[in-house]
Amino acid sequence: MADTADTNAEIADLKRQVIELSGLSLATGVILTQLLQKIVSREMSPQNATTQIVNNAREAIEAFATENEVDPAMKSRAIEAVRQYEDQIRSVIPI
Repeated sequence: MADTADTNAEIADLKRQVIELSGLSLATGVILTQLLQKIVSREMSPQNATTQIVNNAREAIEAFATENEVDPAMKSRAIEAVRQYEDQIRSVIPI
């Protein structure tokens, strides 16, 4: 029974950690999106600035993933997050 109790405690701890990290991730994403929207809106060409930012981010993810043998799921999620940020930024900048 001790093993079951220890396992349940570990699972509860991991669930708590996931919740905390999810909250941090949400706050970071919101703040980052707001900052990027503000930055690109001040550029002469907001669309081009957005393109440059997201292309640089994608290239950095690819390089990091290659150099560090990153789990494919992590790399895929990072690329998807860049697309989500791009969509959010472009939704508020002039065409």
